[in-house]
Amino acid sequence: MTSPTDRIRPAVLVPRPVAELAARFDLTTSDPGTLAEVQVTAVASDNRAVSDGDLFVALPGARAHGAAFAADAVARGARAVLTDPEGAADLGDLSVPVLVTDEPRLLLGPVAAWVHGAPAERLTTFGVTGTNGKTTTTYQLDHLLRALGRRGGLVGTVETRSGDRVLPSRLTTPEASDLQAVLAAMCEDGVDSLSMEVSSHAIAMHRVDGVVYDVAGFTNLSQDHLDFHGDLATYFAAKAELFTPARSRQGVVVVDDVWGERMAAAATVPVQTVRTGPAREGAPAADWTVAEVAPRGTGSAFTLTHADGRSLRAWTSLPGHFNVANAALAVVMVLASGVALDDVVAALEAGDGLSAQVPGRMEVVGPGDGTHPRVVVDFAHNTDALELALAALRPTTTGRLVVIFGATGDRDPGKRPLMGAAAVAGADVVVVTDDDPHDEDAAAVRAAVRAGAEAARDRAVAAGRDVTVTEVAPRAEAIRRAVLEAAGTDTVLVAGRGHETLQEVRGVDLELDDRVEARAALRARAERTPTA
Repeated sequence: MTSPTDRIRPAVLVPRPVAELAARFDLTTSDPGTLAEVQVTAVASDNRAVSDGDLFVALPGARAHGAAFAADAVARGARAVLTDPEGAADLGDLSVPVLVTDEPRLLLGPVAAWVHGAPAERLTTFGVTGTNGKTTTTYQLDHLLRALGRRGGLVGTVETRSGDRVLPSRLTTPEASDLQAVLAAMCEDGVDSLSMEVSSHAIAMHRVDGVVYDVAGFTNLSQDHLDFHGDLATYFAAKAELFTPARSRQGVVVVDDVWGERMAAAATVPVQTVRTGPAREGAPAADWTVAEVAPRGTGSAFTLTHADGRSLRAWTSLPGHFNVANAALAVVMVLASGVALDDVVAALEAGDGLSAQVPGRMEVVGPGDGTHPRVVVDFAHNTDALELALAALRPTTTGRLVVIFGATGDRDPGKRPLMGAAAVAGADVVVVTDDDPHDEDAAAVRAAVRAGAEAARDRAVAAGRDVTVTEVAPRAEAIRRAVLEAAGTDTVLVAGRGHETLQEVRGVDLELDDRVEARAALRARAERTPTA
């Protein structure tokens, strides 16, 4: 796991006067005379990440106020502290200037952007939000942009990439101060285009303040993160903020369901819409539509047509209709940025379509050969994503479809029985196991998932459909047993964790990579299988 000190930051840091900072952002200080000679070169809101020359922003927190760590930040080299009146009152005597504002959280991004010279304005920026598909869409964007000759940067769940430099991500969207440093490093590395996931948490917690995206994209919305947002309406509203002038210049919205239609209607920036399936009755016409979807390799090819008659043929190597939607969104976002359609067509040919392999997203770790099952690892960690992943694998599964999954502890308990029911609806063999229990009792989380699965199984059996539901823990054993017991014509989907390599159990991070465990199980299976 990365630590707070694993920061990407530019190699060359330009000092910025604290007096100018205070004037620009209307900050107060008890001793303006102390500002005259002070300069800062970067911004940090975590004292453990402070380097010499930083501005330390002491934010109010759920457990403690950042002001409690200001002395340590100064000891590490912070040249000034920015906080709120409450924090300022608790700072005591510091050897550096203290700047005060009522809402330092709201200034963290804009201040960091100013300190680093507004790096987002030197990039063509693409921000993607939605419940599912953000990671895949950003990878496809990056793949297409590189095929166009751009030098790409990527920020998301799996990794942060500045040109050819890669650092694993701790958050889907970094803290605002870290994000601005990353963007500055990208500019220094010659990056000209940014593809970035923008989570609802990031919007609500102001992590992307200081960035106005050239093109914002919306994939879809379904139940997730309600432990944080409370209800779907609040969750939707957080994502809808991305489609306002404060956060983007234009948008592209997939309108395959009512949430997409609502997003397009709620947007206060110009929006282009994309529809990848039949329109519901009374729905407005889309600007772009997907048709002529056909199998191509492991994925699909499709035609994307604008209402004015323009069209192109595109394809993705990833299976499932939802990946057609992700690919179409990526293409239209690039077109919306001003790239000519003919140039996109040429780039698709040069880059073999939208064939970027996304770690842990429908990643095939065992292709299946009739003797050993096909094994696929996917990040599907909510009801909608699980349904879509199973539906994508069903048409190419000649035997049984087996799914191994769990639900995350300390997160939206209402979705646990729904995920169990979705697994039964889409699979023939359902193995309930652990995801990340966090601080919850793992057995209790499994029980809630299993209850939903068993109720759905009873209904399926009554309707004449045979489905098996079992519970196996720990997760590594569940993967091993499912792979060893599967038939050679079966598909085994290991869902929920995707690219993740650590499992959190009561505050302890345990090494666990679904792909590693699946490959080990396949090797064990091969060793016990007689050869001809």
